[in-house]
Amino acid sequence: MLNSFFKMTFLGNTLEDYCWFAGILLVGLIFQRLLSKLLTLFVFKFLQKYTTGVGYERLLALLKRPMGVFVILIFIYLAFNRLDFPEEWHCGPIEKFGLRMVFYRTFQVMIVGSLTWILLRVVDFFGVVFLHRASLTETKTDDQLVPFIKETVKVVICIFSVFFILGAVFELNVASLVAGLGIGGLAIALAAKESLENLLGSFTIFLDKPFVIGDQIKVGSVEGKVENIGFRSTRIRTAEKSFVTVPNKKLIDNELDNFSLRTQKRVTFTLGLVYETKSDQLKNIVAEIFNAIENHEFVTKGETRVRMYGFDINSVNIMVLYFIDSIEYDIYLNVREEINYRIIEIVEKNGSRFAHQVTPVLATDGQK
Repeated sequence: MLNSFFKMTFLGNTLEDYCWFAGILLVGLIFQRLLSKLLTLFVFKFLQKYTTGVGYERLLALLKRPMGVFVILIFIYLAFNRLDFPEEWHCGPIEKFGLRMVFYRTFQVMIVGSLTWILLRVVDFFGVVFLHRASLTETKTDDQLVPFIKETVKVVICIFSVFFILGAVFELNVASLVAGLGIGGLAIALAAKESLENLLGSFTIFLDKPFVIGDQIKVGSVEGKVENIGFRSTRIRTAEKSFVTVPNKKLIDNELDNFSLRTQKRVTFTLGLVYETKSDQLKNIVAEIFNAIENHEFVTKGETRVRMYGFDINSVNIMVLYFIDSIEYDIYLNVREEINYRIIEIVEKNGSRFAHQVTPVLATDGQK
């Protein structure tokens, strides 16, 4: 009785075939995560001797989704292998155009796509490995080179994947297709003019090294720290913590200021003292401010300038200029703060005070 029940036929397949179909899909869904981890572990064991410093968890995080898709596709193939298309659908053989061919080639494209996705994630994993090794060296050139090579390899993989699909899946003559691009290729090149210029810009940045990853730069209205240099663009983290993407062409065509290459930071501003300040007091204040700045450990010796600069409506003006021997922003702020407090002490000690309306401050950070 039960045997005859499972032999009942619907749309050209028995109930037993449908049960196998549903069972295989259910097993795939249940064990997808476990099988993904096992396959990832196998890949990691194969690559382990090249991945010093980066663990299995990192590879698992990268391969979790693409490996899961690959596993599900395999179980879908095994499940549908238990079923036959109904004869009344007239699907035809796989070799001839029809519903059967469309399903089969779509599945092949998805399999190749999932394997390509896995390869791209493996390349990302090796990018993490080599970035870890690059972080152990003093030079920043390798930090810049690793992302560049990684993106190059990923582009090559994608191109080969497309050609493989065209040749192996759709059985096209790839060599004839490439040779026949001709004028079409020229049109594509013209359409991709901006992308090609950005690509050449990335090579220029890599060869000339106007900046490297980690440098603080300013180009146009964008200022911040370089976090990534890619094929088409460079990503900069601004002081507001926003992530700005700048095309590489713009970086090589416009004036670029690399703050990280500065040797010193300049500070200049104007003090305004009340007119009640006597000349002897003024001379003492100028001399003491000069000595306080000149003797500071982070100030460049011999470059300090403190002068009685001129007169305003409400104040006698003193010009202050000095250079800080550090490009570290925290040190720069600390030195300015220490000197500013010292200036206040000197003015108060000499019996003077600041004017109520101080000459507009000219505080700028310059380069020497």
